[in-house]
Amino acid sequence: MKRWFLGYALMMAISVPVHAGLTAQEILAKVDSVMNAPRDRRVRMKMVLIDDAGHEKVRVAESYQKGDDHRLIRFLEPADQRGIAFLSLPNDVMYVYFPAFKKVRRIAAHVKNQTFAGTDFTYDDLSTFKYSEEYNPQLLAETDTAYVLKLTPKPGSDKDYAYLKMWVDKKTFHPLRTEFYDPSGNLWKVMTFRNITQIQGYWVAKEMEMQDLKRQHTTHMILEDIQVDTGIPDKVFTKRYLRRGV
Repeated sequence: MKRWFLGYALMMAISVPVHAGLTAQEILAKVDSVMNAPRDRRVRMKMVLIDDAGHEKVRVAESYQKGDDHRLIRFLEPADQRGIAFLSLPNDVMYVYFPAFKKVRRIAAHVKNQTFAGTDFTYDDLSTFKYSEEYNPQLLAETDTAYVLKLTPKPGSDKDYAYLKMWVDKKTFHPLRTEFYDPSGNLWKVMTFRNITQIQGYWVAKEMEMQDLKRQHTTHMILEDIQVDTGIPDKVFTKRYLRRGV
């Protein structure tokens, strides 16, 4: 009996993984909690748009976010872009404002995957959402420093991407790199997060770059002034405030 018990114990030790790590769903939930950790944040950013010939256009914008479901982005410079604004609200509700037309327009579902004001970000990319609510994750690989996830849109989720691959830093649970694949399974876009640092205890990437491989176009975003937990009022996230201008 003793020999049988020792043999059974050895068999169980071999069949059970030595290290039972986090599941893909747990990792993605941690990503969501890190990306949306501040109660609110206000950011002034510089966007550098680079075309296939290396020509650059520089824009300056401000961004307001409250919780994980309210965000407003407005261009401040140059003059011909000043006042263009985008508002993302709960339940996939989005609005855009172009000063030339002096009208707030709701973004229809079939339009949300179009790029915003010449950048390489779609309206959907810029909207507020939780990855764990929009995608089903699968853990593809694990290195000493990062988890590699495959994110497939959940049924009924209106996404232009067939799936994403995301590299998640093990220390901070902030994404390091995200690859976006088109419906044919070809690599379409690459987003890279750099200069990840702590601001008042929150992990924030001060630089982000979205590269569109099909357009051969890149948007480099640099966060120049980041303020968190300042008590942004709810009125900021309204259609009236969207058309306020600057």
